[in-house]
Amino acid sequence: MAPILSEIYEAILNGDAKTVESKVQIATQGKIDPKEILDLGMVSAMAEIGRRFEIGEYYIPEMLVSARAMQSGMAFLKPLLKEANIVTAGRVAIGTVKGDLHDIGKNLVSMMLEGAGFEIVDLGTDVAPEKFVAVADQVNIIALSALLTTTMLNMKVTIDALILAGKRSGVKIIIGGAPITEAYAQQIGADGYATDASRAVAVTKTLVGK
Repeated sequence: MAPILSEIYEAILNGDAKTVESKVQIATQGKIDPKEILDLGMVSAMAEIGRRFEIGEYYIPEMLVSARAMQSGMAFLKPLLKEANIVTAGRVAIGTVKGDLHDIGKNLVSMMLEGAGFEIVDLGTDVAPEKFVAVADQVNIIALSALLTTTMLNMKVTIDALILAGKRSGVKIIIGGAPITEAYAQQIGADGYATDASRAVAVTKTLVGK
């Protein structure tokens, strides 16, 4: 691996956004393939961050800082990836369901997925079922987030809306949030459930592969 890619990797692990951005620019100017920068410099770093989170070496604050550092480099790299027609790992529409304004968990999952090579369509918070239905044809995965027991019910409402619109079979659905359990995911007909952002990446990769 080129030294500059190792530097990007380490800067993401350290949450050093300025270094990530500058090193990504240097790498592209040095004619390194954008896909190589993404895979070896960024995706591998985010995978390592997920591993460290799983074993208790990293916590949510460290994940957030590293994910934001990764995004600072992605902002520069995205146009180059599009120009090169690089195929992403998949396309994910993510949002916090109707009635719920919490976004920290959703944002972290979104950043971790982007760091894993997925293209993200972030619908924001308080997202009505119709908005998920509207983008269903454009994505592989729909990720639903809820932090409240009162709003988690709208996950089922969203899935029912997708079924009614005839679009449920075309997408996989993953859900998550503090009150969510695997039993609830099965009860409402979701395809996957994640307890945290690291797990969300693993589940999403599995669902895209099916």
